Amino acid sequence: MITIVTEIAKYLIIFFMVLYTVKCFTVLKPVPADKKRRALNVQIFYVFMIHFLCYLTLYLHYEKKSILIFYLLQMIVSITYMVSYHAIYKGSSRLITNNMSFLLLIGYVMLTRLDFDLAKKQFIFATIMLVVTAFVPLFVVKFPQIKKWNIFYAVFGIGFLCTVFIPHVGVDKYGSNNWISIGGISMQPMEIVKIIFVFFLASSFEKAKNFKDMMKTICVAGLFMLVLVAETDLGGAVIFFMVFVMMLYLATGKHSILIGGGLGGSVLAVVGYMLLKNHFSHVTMRIDAWLNPIEYIDGSGYQVAQSLFAIGSGGFEGTGLCQGLPTSIPVVSSDFIFAAICEELGVIFGLCLLLMYLSCFIYFINISMKIRDAFYKNVAFGFTICFIFQIFLNVGGVVKFIPSTGVTLPLVSYGVSSVVSTLIIFGIIQGICVLENSGVDKNVRQESISREEWTETPVAVRGQSNSGEKQRKQKKPVQRKAKTGYYRKETNSDEFWGE
Repeated sequence: MITIVTEIAKYLIIFFMVLYTVKCFTVLKPVPADKKRRALNVQIFYVFMIHFLCYLTLYLHYEKKSILIFYLLQMIVSITYMVSYHAIYKGSSRLITNNMSFLLLIGYVMLTRLDFDLAKKQFIFATIMLVVTAFVPLFVVKFPQIKKWNIFYAVFGIGFLCTVFIPHVGVDKYGSNNWISIGGISMQPMEIVKIIFVFFLASSFEKAKNFKDMMKTICVAGLFMLVLVAETDLGGAVIFFMVFVMMLYLATGKHSILIGGGLGGSVLAVVGYMLLKNHFSHVTMRIDAWLNPIEYIDGSGYQVAQSLFAIGSGGFEGTGLCQGLPTSIPVVSSDFIFAAICEELGVIFGLCLLLMYLSCFIYFINISMKIRDAFYKNVAFGFTICFIFQIFLNVGGVVKFIPSTGVTLPLVSYGVSSVVSTLIIFGIIQGICVLENSGVDKNVRQESISREEWTETPVAVRGQSNSGEKQRKQKKPVQRKAKTGYYRKETNSDEFWGE
């Protein structure tokens, strides 16, 4: 009987996951507000159905009451967060909240399957951070002076990165000296500094007045990346480099930045590897494992080989929760959790998960395009690149598309530092969303309308009052229509943000 229930649950999970993913893209279309609201409400139903079916399967397999209690706690936190967040921030995005909550729940499910203690630890820290980051949009709205703190961002960011070099504080893990441990709590400074880095670039690019200012920004950004290279955190250095190149392109609008950045990054990667491969022995091992994991299956290639075996054995529909062997993959709870998802929940589920991330990416890009303030535009764009490129590095390493870089899958993988930084990023994006919906650019828009009215209204020339009056009578309907059309267009586009 238990086998039948778990088998049915497996297919229902895939079915609801596909429906949820479709709704992610439905709400991105310019549809009426009531239809969008219904789609978002249905999304929540799918979220909790998938969550219920997963924990039903886990309970039937392990038969532990602690799993039921853990499930109920997750339900209470998720429902409370969704309801209260949008009650407080009317202009926030429900799509972001839905996706963020769902990703956390998927992470809890997989961690409960892999290591229950890690799942409980992740839940505690994530719940605390949900409360803390609930104030982030308020901070973004109330403190516009954050635009001017580029020097503070540079000093604090580089200084915090360098804490890994402090004796008895810095910790070496998996070949990289990019961890710190204080009071028994370990974290990666890079996860927090990547937020600071985006703010530094956005602030510096807005304040840059000439070529000299731009070169200063480039030099400081290079210093960030050099510190990461010194930590042998090449995954973090790659993320910082991509964010820098894309934000520089947005600030300058020059296509040569993309070409030069791509070529320059490739040359630096090859030359750096040739010169420093003896110093970065763990990187050499990862590249060897990427090129031929089967040849090195008894050593460095074991992790990648087991990941590929897991994805292949799961197939499209998966083996079902607790029916696979994901624990045979080293570090499966963090770096390689996507392989565990594909093995037990199926490749279809994994592809839908990637499409869900893609919907977040599209939404973030639209926020960056929509906001008119240059600083917030740069911030939203920088976080968008940081978010999607981290997903690319993680999943690319799992499926052997690129060498493994040791980065986590946002909100799903185990990692307190990663969860904290991602929740902060989502909170900042929500804050920018609230700014746009509350009219942060109302003055700019009003000035634009005033200029249109000023240029369109004819000025009567002395001695030609009758002709001037006729011109005004002819212009008035056109002017009123244009003004009404302007506001109607803004209202339709703002429907994208309200729900």
